[in-house]
Amino acid sequence: MLTLGSLFDGIGVFPLAAQKNGITPLWASEISASGISITKRHFPQMHHLGDITALHGGTVPPVDIITFGSPCQDLSLSGNRAGLAGRKSNLFFEAIRIIEEMREATDGIYPTFAVWENVVGALSSNDRMDFNAVLSAFTDTQIPMPDSGRWAGAGMVRGHCPDIAWRVLDSRYFGVAQKRRRIFLVADYRGQRAGKVLFEPESQHQILPVGTAGRISAAPGTGKSPTAAGWTPCEIHALQNRKLRGAAISKDRSQFYGGFGYPNDALPTLLTGDSQVIFLHYPDNPEKDHVRFLTPTEYERLMGLPEGWTELGHDDKLISDTARYFGLGNSIVVPCAELIMQGIRNILEETI
Repeated sequence: MLTLGSLFDGIGVFPLAAQKNGITPLWASEISASGISITKRHFPQMHHLGDITALHGGTVPPVDIITFGSPCQDLSLSGNRAGLAGRKSNLFFEAIRIIEEMREATDGIYPTFAVWENVVGALSSNDRMDFNAVLSAFTDTQIPMPDSGRWAGAGMVRGHCPDIAWRVLDSRYFGVAQKRRRIFLVADYRGQRAGKVLFEPESQHQILPVGTAGRISAAPGTGKSPTAAGWTPCEIHALQNRKLRGAAISKDRSQFYGGFGYPNDALPTLLTGDSQVIFLHYPDNPEKDHVRFLTPTEYERLMGLPEGWTELGHDDKLISDTARYFGLGNSIVVPCAELIMQGIRNILEETI
């Protein structure tokens, strides 16, 4: 039985991706009450260990895979850019500590793989030294900067333990109508297989086109396109909130119109504190044109989650929309996580 432990678990996306690939999620660490309640509902057998700073890797059940999307607020291009020295993003090192403690307690047997996910701003924050610190923390070795002085969107560190590969994945190429670019780093502690997880051809994966059933343009619960479901055809424009605000302040008319986005294009990255607004234009009936916020259910679709994933907690009580938006905007797109879990599962099954 292949097992997984999820640090900074959020709403349970890595456990979901693992379970869909035959990997058993054993435990999770999370401090958000709503996030814990949501994952308890979907994974009743998974143990919740609480605050990561209070855990010791040598005393938690050892697992084959440890996943963690450590806090990104200090690394994000839209954040304060304090980097890994920031109070929240600095928690990355707690995850590294737990991995090292588990390996020491199990004589280097567990974990076999670790997976880190974060914003692309981590490649450039702190004059690009933060990502250097990430690689050095995993390998316990000083990793030299590239000759270019910049970190590429994909790369490897070989000849160290663990073997490391990273790659920026954009969710819009994995079947969801959202532009969400995130770094996924895979660390292999027992070989040189990290690149095989991230760089193998993806022809075996079902990559769905944007706007298919289950996405924002589908009629709820029908699995049909809006037209087939009897809806009036419309164009969906994702409003670029910040661009619109800036254009309004500067009174730049052309920039303001540009903030309405292209019709039926993938939506911008969903955020936690700024709900996405869309403009629906009906070419055959413009009187129906209107602007509205995306619903939590539409957020779920755009994250590749089953509809209703965040609606109820383990006690059958409704999760507030505010908590749902926050958890979803902070989360990981399921198909991207599945790509990683599928690759690791294939490798580990070969060695069993």
